[in-house]
Amino acid sequence: MLPSEQINLYIAEQPEWQRKLMVRLRQLIHSACPEVEEAWRAQAPHFDLASQPLLTITAGKTCISVQFPKGAQFKSTRQPYEPCAEDKPGRTVKFHEGSAIHEAGFSSLVTKAAALNQKLAKAGSEGKDPLHTELEAVLRKDPSAWANWGSFSPSCRREYEEWVNDGRSEETRKRRIAQALEMIRTGFTRQEEEHRVKGA
Repeated sequence: MLPSEQINLYIAEQPEWQRKLMVRLRQLIHSACPEVEEAWRAQAPHFDLASQPLLTITAGKTCISVQFPKGAQFKSTRQPYEPCAEDKPGRTVKFHEGSAIHEAGFSSLVTKAAALNQKLAKAGSEGKDPLHTELEAVLRKDPSAWANWGSFSPSCRREYEEWVNDGRSEETRKRRIAQALEMIRTGFTRQEEEHRVKGA
């Protein structure tokens, strides 16, 4: 199931007031950041940009929470929402039943989060292995593979990247990228694939 479909089901399972809020928040996120990619991790809707988490939406018993994991790095400006605590890296915006969304303010937070992700991605790409970029470019073209890639831990991703990079020739590396696409599409980590092959 695609991440967008899982998010649709998640929203549909919530009480009516939460459904309406989440549908509108989702629309605002895509409007403020058209390049955002939806992901499903830890049983909750995630929104990513530049291969990094942008924000998460979760439904609680009494509120809808939107978490910006890098919210503490937003430049201080006048916002309708309370800033994060000084000792925390993120920022959480909560919406209770009957709450009205300050759409301009919320969209501003999404825009700030997107700008920060793009800035960090640009800084990181300067030292990134081109083969890593090539592998991600291939995975991005396959929704199922890209969704699974987003659910892997950093160590699992690194195992795939190192395996591809260990190919001594360009032909070998190209072949491994194609093989990685197939394995990642099925949801296998490198270790799981090795165990599967050995047990066959």
